[in-house]
Amino acid sequence: MVGMHAQTLRYYERMGIIAPSRSRGRIRLYSQADINRLLQIQRLINDLGVNLAGAEVILRLNDRIRQMEEEMEELRHRLQRIRDRRLPAPPEE
Repeated sequence: MVGMHAQTLRYYERMGIIAPSRSRGRIRLYSQADINRLLQIQRLINDLGVNLAGAEVILRLNDRIRQMEEEMEELRHRLQRIRDRRLPAPPEE
């Protein structure tokens, strides 16, 4: 799949790094998100020399950043809706 040994994939699954779904026959089904995550791990370990624990920390921080960006976007939308509902300022005399 991504050039990783099956035992490595199972280890990453046990560690909670990836969570492939299963078919009715219990075959692991890797999503595009799983594949992207595996490729990120490969790059971090092979290209940058990060160990697996470091790669896990980096991935979790990236996940948290992404989550916070989504929360910020939702807050921006809420703020804009509040601003849109405000009455226009009264004319100055």
